[in-house]
Amino acid sequence: MAELLDLSVDLGRGLRLRSPVMVASGTFGYGFDAPLVDRTALGAIVTKGTTPTARDGNAPTRIAETASGLLNAIGLQNPGVDQVARLYAPVWAQWDVPVIVNVAGDAVEDYIAVARRLDSTAGVAGMELNISCPNVANGLQFGLDPRMAAHVTASVRAVTRLPLLVKLTPNVTDIVAVGRAVEDAGADGVSAINTYVGMAIDVHRRRPVLSGESGGLSGPAIKPLALHAVWQLAAALSIPVVGIGGIMTAADALEFLLAGAAAVQLGTVNYVRPQAVREIRDGIAAYLEEHDLRALGALPIRPVRVEAHV
Repeated sequence: MAELLDLSVDLGRGLRLRSPVMVASGTFGYGFDAPLVDRTALGAIVTKGTTPTARDGNAPTRIAETASGLLNAIGLQNPGVDQVARLYAPVWAQWDVPVIVNVAGDAVEDYIAVARRLDSTAGVAGMELNISCPNVANGLQFGLDPRMAAHVTASVRAVTRLPLLVKLTPNVTDIVAVGRAVEDAGADGVSAINTYVGMAIDVHRRRPVLSGESGGLSGPAIKPLALHAVWQLAAALSIPVVGIGGIMTAADALEFLLAGAAAVQLGTVNYVRPQAVREIRDGIAAYLEEHDLRALGALPIRPVRVEAHV
């Protein structure tokens, strides 16, 4: 029956993935330095956050382990969109897995500039707007306010025909309001969630561990919170929700898919078990076989949409 399984995912505007398993921005670079990952199991690669010009990122210390997760404050280190378009995209165009570029900036004009540069670039299958990075000065400003989130989404939508995901922050009171705002502004899907703001303190030196004091918390510690956000968004939106947050095993991924996610992104686990991509993809397939299900679309346990409050 394995040959009859349909693991494909439609994220809109012609972006169809062969597998629901993706890798999350910031954990996979630009796809060139992960030799232990089985790319044939991947539905898509989401690149590191890309800005109009190169950035060095934050000073060390930029990463710290926690009891059940990881704190990071990398600071959007990247080579800038021109190098990505000139040097990286031609290589991606030869791959058999779509590459989605994560787009970041400090102002709406930054997002527009990156989107324009990438719009007609072969090898770029789509974009993910990073309006939710907690470890740069202006990283959360667009993701906290539904109106600002809608504004940057609509501004990018106006300059690109590419599939457009918007990555949401959990550091809000009402994530559904932000999700609805970007859907109305033209997003083809949302990625949920980015990291939570957190910190660690070195009790021996009596100072924060991270150079920037706070950073983004990822890993198993945030999974129940991320799962709830996906559950809420999937019930409220008509566009696909890509689930992210502490997914370490196939069972974790299945929870997100059952909650209504169309696909999932793996983040922290890439540092611990690079082979997890294949394990999780195969585990999802095995679950479908075990339950005599032939497609991912049969998984969600709550398809009923929640109406907007008037």
